[in-house]
Amino acid sequence: MVNLDLAVKTGGILSAKKGEDIRVIDISEQSSFADFFVNATALNERQLSALADEVEGQLSKEGILPKNVEGRPNSGWLLMDYGDMIVNVFLPQQREMYQIEKIWSDGKFVEIE
Repeated sequence: MVNLDLAVKTGGILSAKKGEDIRVIDISEQSSFADFFVNATALNERQLSALADEVEGQLSKEGILPKNVEGRPNSGWLLMDYGDMIVNVFLPQQREMYQIEKIWSDGKFVEIE
């Protein structure tokens, strides 16, 4: 069970690794498949891979492993499924194209430090 603290921590991991435009969205009221989205933008494929690796590495230290990881850095989008939390790392073009924040705009946007 993912809670808000873990979603915010994940946003902090992305921020510390220089991810951009990080958003944590509580979608628990709107979704049956997850409670949180954590979205970030990477500036290039190398950073996209590094961001995903950092999240997976940091969370695995706490015994939290993704159920599934989809996409490849060269696709411009990696999705990490942690059950109740979905971590999306995008290149700018893919983030603009998929507009996750717009689609889920009725969710609660949570501030991260």
